[in-house]
Amino acid sequence: MSCFVYILGSDGKGGRRTYVGWTTDLDRRLDEHNAGTGARSTRGRQWSLLYAECHPNRGEAMSREWYLKRDRPFRQEVFKHFEMESHWVHITQPQPS
Repeated sequence: MSCFVYILGSDGKGGRRTYVGWTTDLDRRLDEHNAGTGARSTRGRQWSLLYAECHPNRGEAMSREWYLKRDRPFRQEVFKHFEMESHWVHITQPQPS
């Protein structure tokens, strides 16, 4: 089963925020975050999908999520591209080893 690692962005009254997570269904998960039933830290904001990567299994997705949560410069760069490209979303497929 494919799993996705994603970066969400929100630019609200509390300032610009990003959130990194993983899921098997991007649309459902984004709807959950925007409905206030996602992660506690995402409640009360409107979120947009900025970036996603597809991984072949949960373990690889969770490992990449861990890395992206610690890579703040990358998340800030993704947010900048999102603003410049007017709602651009990039979904990548892992390259074969």
